[in-house]
Amino acid sequence: MTPTAILETALYAADLDAAEAFYGGTLGLVRTMRAGNRHVFFRLEGAMLLVFNPRETERPPGPGGLPVPPHGAVGPGHVAFAATGEELDRWRARLEEAGVVIEADFRWPAPDGAPGPRSIYVRDPAGNSVEFAEPRLWGFAD
Repeated sequence: MTPTAILETALYAADLDAAEAFYGGTLGLVRTMRAGNRHVFFRLEGAMLLVFNPRETERPPGPGGLPVPPHGAVGPGHVAFAATGEELDRWRARLEEAGVVIEADFRWPAPDGAPGPRSIYVRDPAGNSVEFAEPRLWGFAD
């Protein structure tokens, strides 16, 4: 089981080894490339998750490097992976088995009083907020 889509993302992690262990090991994402201590990239169905070391990416590119402007972030970012209700139960069990603390598991309010979409939140090793959410949270079909 792997996430099938990224709904939101903005991730930076100074410890790329820990990030790679979490996203590649615990979550089972497929790593497509790693560039030393600068970044590690993961492939999902139709999307990519990019995890950058902010200390490396806030520097301008060197001579002959790709002209990617400097970027970085201070504080935790957020990513939300799409998951059906059934998958959320399996994700919760898998994360708990891996020793990952579940920070929140709740249903969002629905205007009609029906059960709203569910989200589970955890933290990656860098402190980023990682959410697993039913796509109907944003009006997408599960």
